[in-house]
Amino acid sequence: MSDTSARVADSTGNWVDTLAPPWARPYLRLSRFDRPIGSWLLLMPCLWSAALAAGMAHDVYRLPLVIVLFFIGAFVMRGAGCTWNDITDRDLDDKVERTRSRPLPSGQVTTRQALAFLVAQALIGLVVLLQFNRFAILTGVASLLIVAIYPFMKRITWWPQIVLGLAFSWGALMGFAVTFGHIDVTALVLYAGAISWVIGYDTIYAHQDAEDDALIGIKSTARLFGAHTHQALILFYGLSVMLIGVALASGDARWPAWIGLAAFAMHLASQIVRLNISDPLLCKRLFYSNRDAGLLLFAGLLTDAVMRAA
Repeated sequence: MSDTSARVADSTGNWVDTLAPPWARPYLRLSRFDRPIGSWLLLMPCLWSAALAAGMAHDVYRLPLVIVLFFIGAFVMRGAGCTWNDITDRDLDDKVERTRSRPLPSGQVTTRQALAFLVAQALIGLVVLLQFNRFAILTGVASLLIVAIYPFMKRITWWPQIVLGLAFSWGALMGFAVTFGHIDVTALVLYAGAISWVIGYDTIYAHQDAEDDALIGIKSTARLFGAHTHQALILFYGLSVMLIGVALASGDARWPAWIGLAAFAMHLASQIVRLNISDPLLCKRLFYSNRDAGLLLFAGLLTDAVMRAA
């Protein structure tokens, strides 16, 4: 198989295709380093909680280190999660146009090689986790159960995006676990707000595969909502902004955090206005843009934390 044919259909011309050593490319594709958007989206709730907790503690001394560790952890564990997802979905991916060129269904790697790579990534994630306190370590380990069951949810429920939200929003708890050694109501409300956000943006993402998913019996909120997706996004994005606002109020956040939340809300509103569920490329662009939405909120929370610690 040539390297050109080995490329993943919805991600070509990236640094993995052009710069990475040929032997490493299938593994980097397994962990989605050719498409790091998922790692960024997994990182966002981590950054939000780290900044909000630091502001509540009036102490940003350890915040840079926590951010670096969260960054490494998010990229490694998202890679591990994607590898696990591809192992469990290897037979389904072969039936979907966008995913049949992934490393496992296309034969770039074997299942045994993928499992070994999964273990290696998980061990790196464990090293990162061990830099934190005992409660944070246990909190991080607890997330693995949700990660393990997520790939099977689209076979049995129309709401797999909820399970993805539970997994991808776990970082909203981790910042508080690391900073305070416990999880309080503020953290739980922030977690709920992040879950609503994930349900919204992953519904947009799932519209890329809605036709293929219908043919092979895969369930998703994109298929469930269908023509009512805009109304569903108003609900879930609106709930996300409201819950995050409650978390900011509970954490006594100051004006920079509220400006960040307002910018976040405006970005989500623009996605709803622009969305055309019949345009897969637009769905992809809008899904990707959620990294920028998350960074807008983080910028406000970080500025607030620095001001409160001064």
